[in-house]
Amino acid sequence: MLEIVVKTENWERHVRVSAEELAGLVRRIGGDGDRFLVVQRIPDVPDVFAQVWHTAGGDYTLEHRDGAAARHFQATVDGPEVVIAAITGWTRQEAGWDAGLAWSLVDMGPTREVPQLDLDGEDLEELEKRVREVLVGGYVSRAELAEFAEEYLVTEGRRPVSREQAEALADRMWLERVAEQAKWRGETDPERLARAFTALQEAGITARENFTCCRSCGQSEIGGEGGPDARGFVYFHAQCTDSAAAGHGLMLFYGGFDGSSETTAAIGHEVVAALEAAGLHAEWDHDPDRAIKLTPLDWRRRLVG
Repeated sequence: MLEIVVKTENWERHVRVSAEELAGLVRRIGGDGDRFLVVQRIPDVPDVFAQVWHTAGGDYTLEHRDGAAARHFQATVDGPEVVIAAITGWTRQEAGWDAGLAWSLVDMGPTREVPQLDLDGEDLEELEKRVREVLVGGYVSRAELAEFAEEYLVTEGRRPVSREQAEALADRMWLERVAEQAKWRGETDPERLARAFTALQEAGITARENFTCCRSCGQSEIGGEGGPDARGFVYFHAQCTDSAAAGHGLMLFYGGFDGSSETTAAIGHEVVAALEAAGLHAEWDHDPDRAIKLTPLDWRRRLVG
């Protein structure tokens, strides 16, 4: 799989696609509402991306940006295969991926200076603390993180953080986290958890990470997530993620779609077995009315974007 995220005009988001899937997405674009796609590497880095625009019957406009407005280039291509080769090479960071194309610099206009945050020490400390907690949780994108930073201190009649200031703060803290995770080696506990959830999903148990805001919403919405052959479910919600990121372990909620205690208990046993097979330690007393807890847990979830 290519370590990329592909976003399309029709709001699709494809994470870690194959080269063949990327090629299919490029060949697909051109119709109304599906004329472009944007590709970012994993983890996302500010001002680093490639994108392509195409309307049916016309040329392809290929762009890439390498860290700043002064490094934003564009080329016109007459067919999808050259675009596919270039974007795939960009994705893999191959030497000479951009050779053979007539690139021109895109004039993005003057760079606007972002004013410093006008916050007292307590508000700034609280804002950075909460942004950091959301970052460590690991499920947020850069855009979502900036939106969170912008809205966190909003009160009636007071909006102390502008969108530009929020984006600058989010990007700074995002890059700090990216630098931290670059030092991690091997499989992390959240990756073991994802592996266990994938196995459960394949076994007919609907498995969702960071699903909804709370248990009440999770219980009411999980039924709509399962396919026709799903026997049961397991999930954890955003508050559980916060707890795991803070070092307090992770609570998992599970059950059978038939509502019986027997099925719920059986699902619980399958969940524990999958977790332990992935190398995690699960605490559960076999009571179908009690959650499964993962502890100890080293919550180091790698950012995607």
